[in-house]
Amino acid sequence: YIGWFGCLMIPTLLTAASCYIIAFIAAPPVDIDGIREPVAGSLLYGNNIISGAVIPSSNAIGIHFYPIWEAASVEEWLYNGGPYQLIVLHFLLGVASYMGREWELSYRLGMRPWIFVAFSAPVAAASAVFLVYPIGQGSFSDGMPLGISGTFNFMIVFQAEHNILMHPFHMAGVAGVFGGSLFSAMHGSLVTSSLIRETSENESVNYGYKFGQEEETYNIVAAHGYFGRLIFQYASFNNSRALHFFLAAWPVVGIWLTSLGISTMAFNLNGFNFNQ
Repeated sequence: YIGWFGCLMIPTLLTAASCYIIAFIAAPPVDIDGIREPVAGSLLYGNNIISGAVIPSSNAIGIHFYPIWEAASVEEWLYNGGPYQLIVLHFLLGVASYMGREWELSYRLGMRPWIFVAFSAPVAAASAVFLVYPIGQGSFSDGMPLGISGTFNFMIVFQAEHNILMHPFHMAGVAGVFGGSLFSAMHGSLVTSSLIRETSENESVNYGYKFGQEEETYNIVAAHGYFGRLIFQYASFNNSRALHFFLAAWPVVGIWLTSLGISTMAFNLNGFNFNQ
């Protein structure tokens, strides 16, 4: 399914992906700090998969829009980190369009619309570190680099400047991600452990399921009874719909809050500091 949102999603994501691959492999060093000390990020300039990155735009550019036609030459555009803006802005348009496409497809199929609401959490997180934070700090050079070590560097600098670990919204995000992992593992293992066996002991229990079957594939009463006794009765859901809403809502709300935290720390409303 392409849809109207797909008409925007496909070219923007293709542009972002193509530029990212080329830049990660071959981009020349970028003067990220605007002090004439270029930082190499690509594979051809001495990096590996771990250390490599697309380096953010120069601090000399700030948050000015810096497309190729604003530079005197392609060499200048590369030196000032133009590819970072090209990738990030197309990527954000692309994932926002993907989110819109999720709504559009569910609407066409007569489904309830909240798949796109769940995806709004990672969209908000990406927007926070690639767009809102640079705007708040006054320069795209403060955005998150597009690489593994660059991500870690961003995290360490962010902690040093904003004390993010002492921000309640970051704590909510930790609870969302770790809690979501726990609930996902618990739900998956409970369902897998209470499947209704339709096969012999000599073949996989998975062959007992037929796509589209009307019968329940696992015994929710058994799973509820097990978990209710493992913890206590009211810790276990007895409503499958409420359970699955909770599984979706917990990590989504946590990541929403973390994104809000990044977006407020962007303007220097920082985590708690009881020493000052």
